[in-house]
Amino acid sequence: MISDFVKGKSRFNYSQGIQQGIVLHRQIDAFTDVHEATKEARAYLKPAVGLYSGAFVDVVYDHFLANDPGEFSDASLREKALETYQVLGVNETFLPPAFKAILPYMQSQNWLYNYKSIAGTKSSFGGVVRRAAYLENSEFVFNLFEKHYDSLQSCYKAFFPFVKAFSKYQIEQLDQLNGL
Repeated sequence: MISDFVKGKSRFNYSQGIQQGIVLHRQIDAFTDVHEATKEARAYLKPAVGLYSGAFVDVVYDHFLANDPGEFSDASLREKALETYQVLGVNETFLPPAFKAILPYMQSQNWLYNYKSIAGTKSSFGGVVRRAAYLENSEFVFNLFEKHYDSLQSCYKAFFPFVKAFSKYQIEQLDQLNGL
């Protein structure tokens, strides 16, 4: 959860387990960025947001994951979101200041669950714009998301089994490294 908020070598300020989680997150991001389905998905959004298309595709994939009946029911998504907020709260002392600052909003607005809805996804697009240096609004990219919804969903379906297998393998490697 915190990887995007930990820059460069500051990851070494964290415990080995958290460092491994940061590295895992970055490996998954790198895998995602080079996958053909992601390249296709980025092309749909690039006219609106240029090089930021990858960040928006991440949100799009979160939306489709939240709606993937093979991964979550409505109840299990709600439960997973609450469990995640609880874990983050218990470990608040380890959170980077910028992440710690948004956590109350994330929790009160239930961002993780609300990726499921179109409105929640639109709101997340707005969050990407607020954190981006060169973007002013999310209307054009959101319109492209709606226009290409089915094609973007096909990209997600083509991508997700591969990232899931990649992640599982990487976690197994970490478990072996840690003697688990």
